[in-house]
Amino acid sequence: MHAYREATPGPRWQALARATWPAYARWFQARPASDQPTYAECRDALRRHLPALLPTWEHLTELAVAATGTTHEDAGRLLSLWRPTPFVTGCSQVALTDPEPVLLRSYDYDPALFEGVVASTNYSGTRRVMGTSDCLWGLLDGINEDGLAVSLTFGGRPGSGVGFGIPLVLRALLEECGDVAEAVARVRTLPVAQAYNLTFVDAAGTVATVFVAPGEEVITSRQRVATNHRLDVVEYPADAARLRSRERHDLLTRLVNEGATRREVVGAFLREPVRSSLFSAGFGSLSMAEFLPKEGSVTYRWPGQTWTRRFEDPDASITVEVPSAEVPSGCRGPRPGNGSSRHRSAGRNGRT
Repeated sequence: MHAYREATPGPRWQALARATWPAYARWFQARPASDQPTYAECRDALRRHLPALLPTWEHLTELAVAATGTTHEDAGRLLSLWRPTPFVTGCSQVALTDPEPVLLRSYDYDPALFEGVVASTNYSGTRRVMGTSDCLWGLLDGINEDGLAVSLTFGGRPGSGVGFGIPLVLRALLEECGDVAEAVARVRTLPVAQAYNLTFVDAAGTVATVFVAPGEEVITSRQRVATNHRLDVVEYPADAARLRSRERHDLLTRLVNEGATRREVVGAFLREPVRSSLFSAGFGSLSMAEFLPKEGSVTYRWPGQTWTRRFEDPDASITVEVPSAEVPSGCRGPRPGNGSSRHRSAGRNGRT
């Protein structure tokens, strides 16, 4: 994994774009051209729903053209994450508040399709954001300098609709919102492309987990645990069983209800069933992250290894060995090759 600090998009972001663009382009183009949004549609969606991100999107589009040689239209469409090609992740997450607020999460996915990048940025110019990068400027999880932390898990419902890819939604929430109340209110206004659970915790110890899905009202819950079904409702039992979603949810919920310490819950994240070994199916645990809102830090954990990052930390990297895996059968979209710079080429598994 590589970590970089770049307040506004520049050479470090372009290095990531050069390394990953071919694979992201293949993922984006996995659908028929007739099913892809136009540049105008993407621009209008950002202008309507995420106007604060519009200047950054325009800048990133120009940087991508210069770094990769792609067309302005293709760069803008891909980076908008409007109506993206569907993808599925695993993941578990828990919010704790005693003795201090903390957001714990595991990220379960295919290592060949993972950017492996931690980005510390200040794209808005008013609020620093740090988190695990995805889709070049989106986030799988993150924290801002006000102490708001958020992470995502797949919500267990197949299919997609008209909306944004969830990584861009997480960036918008962290750039625009200072606490859980603001974030929950903001997410209610944003159309999303797929079903997800989002868990929030802030420096004051407020917690919320919400379920978002295309074309539906946001469902808000006070529960502190989320895995890969809709909050605590299993809508697709076969899929939940394959991912051990209920098993993970029940274990983590029991620990929370019994008053387990943070150390004990972290330990559970580093063992099965929360730590997944399903690398051959594209759902192995790539990392476990521990976000501390009051400290403004994230610590990534693996069995026998830890790595802590803060907003002002310089560029760094860590090597972690996980089993290699082929893209699972039944998933469409090409498997990416290796990138041309430090970052591995990233892609999406295209599963619907």
